[in-house]
Amino acid sequence: MTVPPERDGGTAGGFLVAAGALGGAAIGFSIGEATPGFLVGLGVGALAALLVWWRGRG
Repeated sequence: MTVPPERDGGTAGGFLVAAGALGGAAIGFSIGEATPGFLVGLGVGALAALLVWWRGRG
């Protein structure tokens, strides 16, 4: 029977998504636009998580 290669735990990019969403909502709330701030923060956090994932593949 073959043994699968060991994998490292990877990097937790989900934290970046959550932090971006919360940070964006907080900044948006402070300027009176919580929903657009949340969405922008969510996008920035998702982009950061994708960059972490992409860097970890190589």
